Amino acid sequence: MKITLLCALGMSTSLLVERMKKAADNQRINAEIEAHSVDDIDNQLKNSDVILLGPQIRYKKNELFKKGEAAKVPMAVIDMKAYGATNGEKVLEQALGLNN
Repeated sequence: MKITLLCALGMSTSLLVERMKKAADNQRINAEIEAHSVDDIDNQLKNSDVILLGPQIRYKKNELFKKGEAAKVPMAVIDMKAYGATNGEKVLEQALGLNN
């Protein structure tokens, strides 16, 4: 499963990505998790199973969700509390819930 996190520059989510990878390993979940800039959304839609948006770009939600819907890639805005706490387990759970 490929999980992509999008944020303003693709850097602010790097700690969260590492914590999500650790949570996936602990749960024996085979997941590829990466962070990218929101400007790279068109490329990421081609090879992601789910996309999570950082809270700092939620203002672009409507535009991005339309692209996700067209590409049949589920999307959500990362829970703000989980993002702020860099709770990799909680955000991984959110991503897995989108893939059902």
